[in-house]
Amino acid sequence: MSRLQSTDGLTEEQIELVKLVRVFVEEQILPVATELEHRDEYPTEIVEGMREMGIFGLMIPEEYGGLGESLLTYALVVEEIARGWMSVSGIINTHFIVAYLILQHGTEEQKQRYLPRMATGEVRGAFSMSEPGLGSDVAAIRSKAVREGEEWVVTGQKMWLTNGGSANLVAVLVRTDLGESDSPYRNMTTFLVDKEPGFGETAQGITVPGKIEKMGYKGVDTTELLLEGHRTTDAQVLGGVPGKGFYQMMDGVEVGRVNVAARACGLSMRAFELGIAYSQQRETFGKKIAEHQGILFRLADMATKVEASHQMMVKAARLKDAGQRNDLEAGMAKYLASENCADVVEQSFRIHGGYGYSKEYEIERLYREAPMLLIGEGTAEIQKMIIGRRLLEEYRAR
Repeated sequence: MSRLQSTDGLTEEQIELVKLVRVFVEEQILPVATELEHRDEYPTEIVEGMREMGIFGLMIPEEYGGLGESLLTYALVVEEIARGWMSVSGIINTHFIVAYLILQHGTEEQKQRYLPRMATGEVRGAFSMSEPGLGSDVAAIRSKAVREGEEWVVTGQKMWLTNGGSANLVAVLVRTDLGESDSPYRNMTTFLVDKEPGFGETAQGITVPGKIEKMGYKGVDTTELLLEGHRTTDAQVLGGVPGKGFYQMMDGVEVGRVNVAARACGLSMRAFELGIAYSQQRETFGKKIAEHQGILFRLADMATKVEASHQMMVKAARLKDAGQRNDLEAGMAKYLASENCADVVEQSFRIHGGYGYSKEYEIERLYREAPMLLIGEGTAEIQKMIIGRRLLEEYRAR
């Protein structure tokens, strides 16, 4: 493992698993990541390799066919994968959140139906809250499900589905009219929507128009989802009871923030590795640029930020594993790691000088990937609101 990644407090099993994933990253991801990313090509062989390793079922309990690992173990694995190629960690992230939602909030029938196949990667998950025009304002959701007899009819337009094309199960948050409520969030329901992988009309009333072209975060498919009179039943309501969708989704996003923090840590680590390696190869004014004080200062700043982000992410994961409330720490971890990641990547980019702007160098890819982490699972402003409100709870004036 890297000098900057401590193994303190980890079990032998955790250490061995992380080492196994690191070897997989070194041999199967890093050699092809930049080429696939430049072609915006889905990493089919890499995904198959992860299926064989059991990564899709990492946190799914053994009784449902998974490995039953902790959130910390999962985060450490994601950190390694993101170090190889951040897009691959995104493929795992949305799948993991849907599996978590079903495990924590699903009926036993839903768990039995989906979790064993999710553990093997046969069923792959995506989830969606966002819509055109609403961003972080979840209360403004317009997609809705209307009751017709024994069925629900779902209509609306969802945005920014990671794995939207490759997934065959989508957890979708929509509005359901359940009568008067003092909160706009109580009239929301999460539906589990089955579909065929691919683009176009993939099921009755379900259309995935195609991939959204992005600056970075390529390879993984990011899509819209159109629901036009899609009919479903109570059996597909997450947990079987309408009206709890917002709170279910927020629980999923909370653990997702630990995941995004881990992805930022992995990307930061790779940027640091590239920067410190290049600084010991490139010469200016008769010596390696690593010997110039300005570059040494950059390297020290980068390494410190990588380490701080990693430790904050580990703390947030450990709290969740211990059954404690961790929304404050998860928000801090996501905010700190993503902001530090953007800075570390830019520092490495600057160390590379003009070559950093060339597609021949890996740092060019990382420079386009880092901004996505500033947005995913909530912007910095959203994290600050979460952090600030929790601090007021804990330090309420007397």
